[in-house]
Amino acid sequence: MEIDKAIRDSDDRRLKTKYNNAIYVIQRALALYDIEEVAFSFNGGKDSTVLLHLLRAGYFLHQVEHGHSNGGLSDGEFTFPIRTIYFETPSVFPEINSFTYETAASYGVKLDIIREDFKSGLEALLKAKSTRAIFLGVRIGDPTAVGQEQFSPSSPGWPPFMRVNPILDWSYRDVWAFLLTCKVQYCGLYDQGYTSIGSIHDTVPNALLSIKDSAVGKQKFRPAYMLSDGRSERAGRSRKLSAVAASNGLKCVDPHQGSIYTASIVAVGDEILFGFIEDQVGPSLCKKLHSVGWLVSQMATVRSEVDSVAEEVERRKSMSDLVFIYGGVGPLHTDVTVGGVAKGFGVRLAPDEEYEEYLSQLFGDKCTGNRNEMAQLPEGITELLEHEKLPVPLIKCHNVIVLTATNVDELDRQWDALIDLRSTNLLAQTGPFVSKHLTTSLSDLEVAQPLSKIAIEFPDIYTGCYRKARAGPLIITLEGKDQETVEAAMEALSKKLPSGVKQISV
Repeated sequence: MEIDKAIRDSDDRRLKTKYNNAIYVIQRALALYDIEEVAFSFNGGKDSTVLLHLLRAGYFLHQVEHGHSNGGLSDGEFTFPIRTIYFETPSVFPEINSFTYETAASYGVKLDIIREDFKSGLEALLKAKSTRAIFLGVRIGDPTAVGQEQFSPSSPGWPPFMRVNPILDWSYRDVWAFLLTCKVQYCGLYDQGYTSIGSIHDTVPNALLSIKDSAVGKQKFRPAYMLSDGRSERAGRSRKLSAVAASNGLKCVDPHQGSIYTASIVAVGDEILFGFIEDQVGPSLCKKLHSVGWLVSQMATVRSEVDSVAEEVERRKSMSDLVFIYGGVGPLHTDVTVGGVAKGFGVRLAPDEEYEEYLSQLFGDKCTGNRNEMAQLPEGITELLEHEKLPVPLIKCHNVIVLTATNVDELDRQWDALIDLRSTNLLAQTGPFVSKHLTTSLSDLEVAQPLSKIAIEFPDIYTGCYRKARAGPLIITLEGKDQETVEAAMEALSKKLPSGVKQISV
């Protein structure tokens, strides 16, 4: 099998790990479900193309493992048996359509073409053919990935099936490493500067790949795989200024207004896990990130152990644009955060003279032997974030920021410094969230169905429900990046709910 061989022959250890994990998920799904009970949703994009070839390799290896093949079949003799769904819409790029059909013909993929909206088409398909699981090319950072795991049941209000996400933890870099290593064809739009492709209404080439051809005075773009910072993958998914998107009535906005950047927060400390203290830094950081338009996708608390920290850093760093980690920073033997970050990136700790000078100025003669230990930082990946409000710089290792805050007041000072440093693209500029709230005396069961319909009609809107007191009213929150869309969703929800609803705030 050419895909498996290409990965095995590669020197990219990270890619091999991602590949092996994805193949494991695929083989697990094939062990849980009969081949007639699984399907694959293919859309011609880069992530979906990666998944197609992973499924080819995964099914082939599954057959070999169960003695149905001797592993000697040529690529031409190997057929792709997984039913494949393609949702064709009028707003799709012609290049995506062409690539999809050409790829299907090349690899013996039989497409079930659906020309309805996703939900209606899926309902019709599942009614016609028994399908229990669908492979999806969803990655963390995608708007639809929030709350999903590698195996996630479909959302309430949707037909029942298991969503299988083999590349959920893959980064932009991982996707292109796979495509280039395996030398497989991908849609030609990616060679024209497109880095994330939606519809013709909301997708343009990524300006970060722009180059000017002085000979003809025309703007050109480098290929998508040359984007150095995968966090800017969706920078080309802004509404064109000359058009109004047909989906959900969203109007064109500032290129960064609708961007969604995600953050993970990791607290280190046995005292939190043992219940000795209540963590106040994490919730406060969530509010601060939310106030500048960032979405916190995960929060975790880990033991004061190097391996625990390293495992969490390894897991989170590829799932979020930024990872904030705090606690466990200092001279004590339990202060293992910096060492855990280093291990999570696979580097060693090494003395940093600049950081040691800061510590010397701060502590003077109070620190002796421990001072050098505190000045050991992850080698080759550390950037010191200096600011006049900070007595000691914050530590940044790629997309992981180590906060030294132990309380809300210290966090406030460090956050102010980070905001001032946004001009260095540390915290990417993005539009704030817009929210509207309703309060009602209705029960959770009574609002469940209307909210499910809103989630389908307005996929860009986040919905939430909570009560401030056990017997208090239910507060419904709708939130998004576009004010007109949020207001339209609230109006639609108000019409769907029974009586007893009152709007309390905006």
